[in-house]
Amino acid sequence: MKAAVWHNVKDIRVEDVEEPVVSSGKLKVKVEWAGICGSDLHAYLDGLSMEAHPISGQKPPLTLGHEFSGTIVEVAEDVKNHQVGERVAIEPLIYCGECYACKRGYYNQCSQVGFVGLNRDGGFAKYVIVDENMVHILPENVSFEEGALVEPTAVSFYAVRESKLKAGDSVAIFGAGPIGLLTLLSAKAAGATQIIVVDISKERLEKAKELGATTVIDGTRDDIVPTILQLTKGGVNVAYECAGVQQTMTNAVASIKQGGQVMAIAVFAKPVAVDMGLIMFKAADITSTLAYRHVFPEVIDMIATGRLDVKPVITKKIELKDIVEEGFNQLIEDKKQAKILVKPSGN
Repeated sequence: MKAAVWHNVKDIRVEDVEEPVVSSGKLKVKVEWAGICGSDLHAYLDGLSMEAHPISGQKPPLTLGHEFSGTIVEVAEDVKNHQVGERVAIEPLIYCGECYACKRGYYNQCSQVGFVGLNRDGGFAKYVIVDENMVHILPENVSFEEGALVEPTAVSFYAVRESKLKAGDSVAIFGAGPIGLLTLLSAKAAGATQIIVVDISKERLEKAKELGATTVIDGTRDDIVPTILQLTKGGVNVAYECAGVQQTMTNAVASIKQGGQVMAIAVFAKPVAVDMGLIMFKAADITSTLAYRHVFPEVIDMIATGRLDVKPVITKKIELKDIVEEGFNQLIEDKKQAKILVKPSGN
């Protein structure tokens, strides 16, 4: 079968690989749609660890893709809770189940946490092998395209749920990429009434407006913080950092009101400085989340009942053979793109 295999920095190849084989406790899923994530872009531009993952035992080269949906086509004999033909979304976290975090139920904070598609062969292929506990059934009224968005939506949904946001609060979202846009949808669903989105892309700001932002601000302006403080009469209740760079973190800290909170969601490629004096003066919190835990069923239900309409976040659909030029390179060069979905099962 064909798969998009990461070999090294800026070296992803669509090539023939062996079709994977089911083993104990695992299932084979035919992938219908898979999304390209910011973490995949980081892998493309900055690389992956070349060491074998302590749980999966796998190291590069490996097949990318951790946001995906599909149909179960084979199950191991000892898998009792799922069967062939089920439509599913995959929760791709790899964890040990034995460390301090795992025993407390915080499996996303596992000391050896990893991901299918980053530390084990993933969903940019016709078939993928997943663990039984990674599988979540999709209702018939949830499309496979929406199913591929469950994973990134879970990132934003979990961050909003873990934040201090209450119904009627104001929020600022720094970064209007897929995670920023999904954070907007999650904050809106949670009752935020004033939603300010900041980004350097005019097209992404237009998309944010379409999804319910009450105000959008060009990220190249030099009066971003004063504008937010004026609009909110002193600052937002929660600022969500979804860009992962120094300037947006600085602006997020400066934009919250006294007693407010900065919730960092983005992956930061390098360390950033935080004005702790300002945090102390405001008696504010700065916190973060990593991935998600125990939220996939709620996210699927929110999509199924229409409380989260994630479809507008999809800006392009491509075939696996075009994933480098029409997917990765397009996301780097064309800032109007948000979520690009890949169709691998035609190969």
